[in-house]
Amino acid sequence: MSDRKSSSTPLAVPTGRLVRVAGLSSMTAGIAGNVAVHALQEISRGARPDLRGLLMTPGNVTRVADQLARMRGAAMKVGQLISMDAGEVLPPELADIMARLRDQAHFMPPKQLRDVLNHAWGPDWRKSFQSFNVRPIAAASIGQVHRATLKDGRDVAIKVQYPGIARSIESDVANVAALVRMSGLLPKSFDLNPYIQEARSQLHDETDYEREGQHLRHFAGLLQGNDAFEIPEFHPDWSTSEVLTMSFLEGHPIETVSEATKEERNRVCSALVDLTLREIFEFGIMQSDPNFANYRYNPSNGKISLLDFGATRALQPSAIDGYLRLLRAGFLEDHVELRNAACQMQLIEGDGPFDDRILGMIRRVFDEIVSADEFDFSDRTLASHLNKEGMALAEAGYIPHQMPMEMLYLQRKIGGMFLLATRLNASVPVKQLLAKYIT
Repeated sequence: MSDRKSSSTPLAVPTGRLVRVAGLSSMTAGIAGNVAVHALQEISRGARPDLRGLLMTPGNVTRVADQLARMRGAAMKVGQLISMDAGEVLPPELADIMARLRDQAHFMPPKQLRDVLNHAWGPDWRKSFQSFNVRPIAAASIGQVHRATLKDGRDVAIKVQYPGIARSIESDVANVAALVRMSGLLPKSFDLNPYIQEARSQLHDETDYEREGQHLRHFAGLLQGNDAFEIPEFHPDWSTSEVLTMSFLEGHPIETVSEATKEERNRVCSALVDLTLREIFEFGIMQSDPNFANYRYNPSNGKISLLDFGATRALQPSAIDGYLRLLRAGFLEDHVELRNAACQMQLIEGDGPFDDRILGMIRRVFDEIVSADEFDFSDRTLASHLNKEGMALAEAGYIPHQMPMEMLYLQRKIGGMFLLATRLNASVPVKQLLAKYIT
C-alpha cells in the first residue's frame, strides 16, 4: 500500500442502525420543511410551485450529499453504481450528488479509531508497534488507511473498516434506495432494483477484508515475475475481517506519469492495458474498480503499484466469450456478426430504433484501433465524436436499457483505462495487444 494523502476531515461514523436511520430521517424532514416553506412563498405570489425545482435547491443538494457521505458504505456505493451506468441520463441535480459521493469522504476521529482497533486486536496492540500514524493517508467509502511500523520492522499500511458498515448494509441500502426514489429525479424507465441488489452484494464482498487479503495473494501469484507491477504483501497475522494489514509501498499518484517522457508514458499505459486484457481473457478474474487512486507509480524503479482488491470479481465465461466475439467481428469488419455479438451482450436491443447508430459508434471505435499500429490517446477526435453521438442519442430520447452487471463492470474497467491513457497522453499498441486474443 502506498502513501495517499487524505484531504478529508475527522467525523465520527454513525454506527447504530437507529442512528443511521435517524440521520436520513432528519435530512428528509429538513428537505421537506424547506420545500414546504418555499412552496408557500410561491403560492402567496400566485405562482404554481415547481416541486422538482424546490426539492433540489443547492442547499438541499448539499444536505443530501453531506448526509450520505457521512454514512459512507451503502450510500456511496449506490451512488457509484448508478452514476457509472446512467451518468449520461441523470438529471444534473442527482448527478451532482453522485459526483460528490465519489469524491467526498471523512475519516474517523482518533478515539473511534482506537475503539475499532481495540476490538480487532485487543487493548495492548500498541505494544507491538514502533509507530502508528492516527491520521489516515487515505479515506474512502467503507474504510480508511493508516501507515505504521511494527516492532519487527515491517513497514505496513493498515486499512481499517468504518464501524457498523457491515452490519448496516441491508438497512442502509434500503434507506438510500427509498431516498433516491423519493427524489423523483431518476428517469421513469430507469429500474433501480438491479443496482440496489448489486450494491448489497458488492458491499458484503468489500467489507470482508479477509477475502480481499486472499485476492492480494492471488494476484501476487498471477503476476509473479512481472517487472511492471508490484502488489502489497498481505500480513494475515495483523488482519481480520475488518482490518487489513499489508506492506507499505512507496509511490506517487499514477497521474504524475503525465510528467514523464513519452516513452515512459507509453510503457506504463501499455502495461496497464495489457494487464486489463489479461484479467479478462487469461485470468478470468478482474479488479473491477478503475479508480485512478488504485494505481500508484514509483519513479525510482518504474513499477506500478496495484492497490485495493476489494472490488475483485470472477468473470462469467459467457461475458468473456461475448467480448471475444465482438472483438473478432470488429477486427474482421464482419458487420452482421458485430450486430449479433452486440445483441448478445445487450449493447443493442436487436430491433431497436437506435441500434444502427449505436453500432455505428462501435464500428468507429474498431476502425480507429485497426487503422494504426498505435492508438494515440492524446488525439481527442474519437472521444469527441463518441460524446457528440451520445448527446445526440440522448436528445433523440434514447435511455440505456438494463444490461447484465457483468458487462457493466467490464465496460467500467475498460472505460477507466481509456480515461487514464487519455489523461497521460499515451500511445498504446492496442491493435497488437488485442490481436493475440482473437487469432
